[in-house]
Amino acid sequence: MVKSDIQNIKLRFGIIGNTEGLNRAIDIAMQVAPTDLSVLVTGESGVGKESFPQIIHQFSRRKHGPYIAVNCGAIPEGTIDSELFGHEKGAFTGAISDRNGYFAEANGGTIFLDEVGELPLSTQARLLRVLESGEYIKVGSSKVQKTDVRIVAATNVNFADAIAEGRFREDLYYRLNTVPIKVPPLRERPNDIALLFRKFAADFAEKYRMPAIQLNEQAKRMLVEYPWPGNIRQLKNITEQISIIETNRDITPEILSTYLPDVASSSRLPAFVGGKGTHSGNKSFESEREILYQVLFDMRRDVTELKKLVHEIMTERETGHPMSHSVDSSSHFLQTPTIDVISDVPMVVPQVQQYPQVSQIQPVNKVSSITPVSNNPVKSADSSDYQDTEVYVEENLSLDDVEKEMIKKALERHNGKRKNAASDLKISERTLYRKIKEYGLE
Repeated sequence: MVKSDIQNIKLRFGIIGNTEGLNRAIDIAMQVAPTDLSVLVTGESGVGKESFPQIIHQFSRRKHGPYIAVNCGAIPEGTIDSELFGHEKGAFTGAISDRNGYFAEANGGTIFLDEVGELPLSTQARLLRVLESGEYIKVGSSKVQKTDVRIVAATNVNFADAIAEGRFREDLYYRLNTVPIKVPPLRERPNDIALLFRKFAADFAEKYRMPAIQLNEQAKRMLVEYPWPGNIRQLKNITEQISIIETNRDITPEILSTYLPDVASSSRLPAFVGGKGTHSGNKSFESEREILYQVLFDMRRDVTELKKLVHEIMTERETGHPMSHSVDSSSHFLQTPTIDVISDVPMVVPQVQQYPQVSQIQPVNKVSSITPVSNNPVKSADSSDYQDTEVYVEENLSLDDVEKEMIKKALERHNGKRKNAASDLKISERTLYRKIKEYGLE
């Protein structure tokens, strides 16, 4: 394609830049547009992938047909099949009438599946059938429907990792990736950064009715050398911040540096809870709720060790023979006390406090092994003064069991209404649907 044609497309769709990688992506989009081949647009978040499906649609034979853009990552897992393929009346709770999905509405046109890497595996199988034969089945129906759509997908997911981890079907990847288009990140377009900044500055000056900000040479060099992890979206946001806040319209490196996050130092900050690198011992925590569970389990273990310690001490007093205490010596508050101290102080074993939001975590059993027969605590070492002791066996309660029980009780409290249950559990509906399916609570 000649260079003038590419420039005209840039003007029409608001694309700014002259980098070779960007021009190559536009050239591929124009060449594949007249065909019906599936296209996969890849690139980091914020690089402007959404412009390429529109180019493909507008220069195809389907340009007079519908164009529907769907953000797959924003639709809850439990309803995404209904959104894409439609449903029959009564297919599930709330399905009060028949409904066409996006594939029916886009018949004869183009459907853009943004964040396609976030689709659940069951939906991926349905999508694969549409790509292979143009057929699909509505949720709750047994009738095969036909559709004639052009599919353009986009993602920032690394498909090699997703396929290796079993999160994405390999056969679907090859179907979608018939023609790949890679949009380069902003850090690989250094000559375009100043152009984009100037365009955004002019737009915000017009929007807020103020003079446009300008960079001096040193500030421009700093802008170009910055790695831009958020790409064009980050550059646009920073330009808007400076345009609104700064009264001085001539931007120096000192001013600009206050708006550019320090990528080097931020990479050394502690990881947020739920990140892949967050560990405690050999355990990784996916949410604050799991940390609460772990704290309670640690308390349970400490009380269990204390019960064992008291049981061994009482056995020593009854038999007169010392025993090897099994309590971890690293716990300073559970160090083995002497018999003299125990004989002078009434023994009180702490109980795990019941938290109302995690009521399914069972409290520790009462310590019957140290309950005195009389009201006089630790009166003598005579075994007749104490009830028979029982050997305590620590219950093995997994985090999955606790989570399953929480979800089950929340659904019971709200009479099966998943939206209310998700709100009660402080999780998204999509996560709740996935957990219900994972634990077989459907």
